[in-house]
Amino acid sequence: MQIVLLSGGSGKRLWPLSNEIRSKAFLKLLDGEGGSKESMIQRITRQLAAAGLLPSTHIVTHATQGEITRSQTEGALSVLEEPHKRGTFTAIALAAAFFHSRLKVDREEIVVALPVDSFVEQPFFQAILRCPAVLAQSAADLALIGTSPAGPSSQFGYMVPSPMLEDQDFRRIERFVEKPDASVAADLIRQGALWNCGVFAFRLGFMLDVMLAKGLPLDAGALLGLYGQLPERSFDQEVVEQTANCAAITYGGLWDDLGNWDAFTQHLNNKVTGLGQVENSSTNTHLVNELPCPIHVIGVSNVIVAAGPDGVLVASKQQASRIKDLLKNNRMPMMEEKRWGVRRTLDYSRHSQAGESLTSKVTLLAGTNTSYHFHQHRTEICAILSGVGECLMDGRVMAIGSGDVLEIAAGVKHSIKAITAMEYIETWLGEQLDGEDCTRLALIWEEAVRSSE
Repeated sequence: MQIVLLSGGSGKRLWPLSNEIRSKAFLKLLDGEGGSKESMIQRITRQLAAAGLLPSTHIVTHATQGEITRSQTEGALSVLEEPHKRGTFTAIALAAAFFHSRLKVDREEIVVALPVDSFVEQPFFQAILRCPAVLAQSAADLALIGTSPAGPSSQFGYMVPSPMLEDQDFRRIERFVEKPDASVAADLIRQGALWNCGVFAFRLGFMLDVMLAKGLPLDAGALLGLYGQLPERSFDQEVVEQTANCAAITYGGLWDDLGNWDAFTQHLNNKVTGLGQVENSSTNTHLVNELPCPIHVIGVSNVIVAAGPDGVLVASKQQASRIKDLLKNNRMPMMEEKRWGVRRTLDYSRHSQAGESLTSKVTLLAGTNTSYHFHQHRTEICAILSGVGECLMDGRVMAIGSGDVLEIAAGVKHSIKAITAMEYIETWLGEQLDGEDCTRLALIWEEAVRSSE
């Protein structure tokens, strides 16, 4: 069985902590083991390992989130990067093409796709382990996992199953209803409908046949080459709702979608994360603060106060999701978590004649390195604040440390390696700065040195 984690999202509903690069799955706010904090992706990676499923797990994510994914999962699973966000159908199609063309997986192999940000308990993965048996027993094309609704909600999809027969541990699905209004949802619950947990299990051959019917190539490289031309499509609409033979596995434990601040804060054990206080009269109010200055909340109830490098949000918990509609022209993220450390933007300026400048503080973890890369349209100036390391620049390795300044012109290949933890100020200068102006040649330091010889 192959497991596919679907990662993505615009990072808007949990703004300002989440953004295009660090979406909600990467926020280290949940209580982990040993008193540490963990993100949703770290939580589900730990749970997959406990279920024995991690060696066969792959994750599909947008290219901008590739580095943070590798960092938080510590290289424990393979990462498939999408050049464009094209929805869950295309993401699952990419995984299927990868299994078929690169790994040579048999058509009868079972594939299970699920969201990376599912908040569940360990028994949920026992339901996933049942998928191959249910598909075989039911002869269904798709198996899905459903859970009993906590109440009528317009936030989830519903599936109406038939009664379970005595000799079966699954139910046939009669129909699907996607995010109905509250009155329709209440009627569906009276009919015994289940919330759709977003898990899709199928034979690889089934998905390959769907792709062929829709004119998509089965080679992963060829599919990636078409990504920019593909429309954004969901797996529910493109496959689930068009497949008559579906089976449902019922899961009775905890399942939650932490898609907004109201849901997310229900799983935070502390009212305050970061510097600041929430005064006792402020009931059901949470403060999540990533800034170095304290925030104090007094006499305000049922509110989320979230602060980070990208901005500050003060909102009613029930209305906080409306922030998504206000961020259509949001600026570039002010903090990025990479596989090698963190970059925090300190200043951006537009100069009438000299172009643009962007200044960041970079923290490079000991033993890590930036990729060996070059930029076409910007010059970089790096002033080393602390630590010692090495810089590979156009094939030449030089020692660097506190007080050194590097000027890297456009087109110059370069990489910085931290021997000890390093901090430096990095300034970009260019006529029009673009965060995607980066051509990577190698990720591993030794490969970069060899390629430059």
